[in-house]
Amino acid sequence: MDARNERLVQITIPVGMLQCNCSIVGDLATGEALVIDPGDEVGRILELLGRHKLTVKAIVSTHAHIDHVGGLYKLRQYTGAPVMMHRDDVPLYQGMEVQAAFLGVPTPETGEIDQLLTDGDVLQWGSLVAQVMHTPGHSPGSISLYLPQEAEKLKPAGKPQLFAGDTLFAGSIGRTDLWGGSMETILDSLRSKLMQLPDETVVHPGHGPRTSIGEERQSNPFLIRV
Repeated sequence: MDARNERLVQITIPVGMLQCNCSIVGDLATGEALVIDPGDEVGRILELLGRHKLTVKAIVSTHAHIDHVGGLYKLRQYTGAPVMMHRDDVPLYQGMEVQAAFLGVPTPETGEIDQLLTDGDVLQWGSLVAQVMHTPGHSPGSISLYLPQEAEKLKPAGKPQLFAGDTLFAGSIGRTDLWGGSMETILDSLRSKLMQLPDETVVHPGHGPRTSIGEERQSNPFLIRV
């Protein structure tokens, strides 16, 4: 998925064995970009950054499950950009060997976390601004990134954007039977945070196709009563 206008580019590509959606959101005027959830296939991510002449300002992990963080270390090594995640998921990141053994895959290299995010933090790159929303439940430190102010610059035009990680999917929500997951907590995150956003908000989930808050409010079986 690739949306572009004269100033901005937003690219989402599925990467890795579990097809995690890695997103690049870049300001073409300044050449600055945010990379969200580089779970794997760092070479593809770097090729896209080079094609659009983008420099990575920050690398953000919506949560620390292996399919979303497998490429963090390599991308940081190549770009020098700081890695950011919520403090409550750092233990998950530090337990990468356990996660890899669970899936039967090699353990990816890990490194330092440069900035610990918290609810209400604001990230800025180029002309773009994202609000950090702590949305635990899929994992203790799951976050979503909300871009309301620059909506008119992103396609679909005029609509706020939400990068929801594995908290909200098209027709479903994140699983809660993994490390630190909680159905009660994820439903509270959805009720108190994501369902408070405008219906027209475009949702970019951590897996699968994009959707909208309004569509999920009306048809998602987990959210009809939220």
